[in-house]
Amino acid sequence: MTMPLAPANPLTASPLTALAAVARDVASARLVALGDAARLVFRGREAAVGPAGEAFGVALPREACRFNAAGGRFAFWLGPDEWLLLVPDAEAAPLFGAIEAATTGLPHALVDVSARSVGIEVAGEKAAFVLNQGNPLDLSLAAFPVGMCTRTVFHKAEIVLVRHAPDVFHIDVWRSFAPYVWELLEDARRELA
Repeated sequence: MTMPLAPANPLTASPLTALAAVARDVASARLVALGDAARLVFRGREAAVGPAGEAFGVALPREACRFNAAGGRFAFWLGPDEWLLLVPDAEAAPLFGAIEAATTGLPHALVDVSARSVGIEVAGEKAAFVLNQGNPLDLSLAAFPVGMCTRTVFHKAEIVLVRHAPDVFHIDVWRSFAPYVWELLEDARRELA
């Protein structure tokens, strides 16, 4: 899923706009600032998981460190009872209400964290190499296959790292750490230019 950066509300404008505008062109490891998306964090007990997924339109994955996707919606497993739900901005309000209605009376929490994070795509044959300059995970296809996601670190910033395709990774990072992560990714790409 690549949603190119688009003009946004000045109060929630991406901290990556200026950095993305001057990013070097490195075909083997491209950086893209992803556009606005709504982010919901769902936490719930077993009884609430199925109804929440049905209301969201994507089953919440039950396998550790995996994600499910359909129609531009993504459900990322972050923990035994925690999922990050990512959707195009315009769909957030109705989905929030639908999930709340479907899980009424069931122990759960649903929080809109849309303003907290931004997305970065790292793509190309050297994407894993660039990410490994600040992340200790084995990003080989055997160890971190397509469809995998995890909460991890990039240098000192906590991120959610997702592998969408063999050479396409997405990073979800807190807005305040986004310029730091972007600049470190740029440093890692320097030797490839």
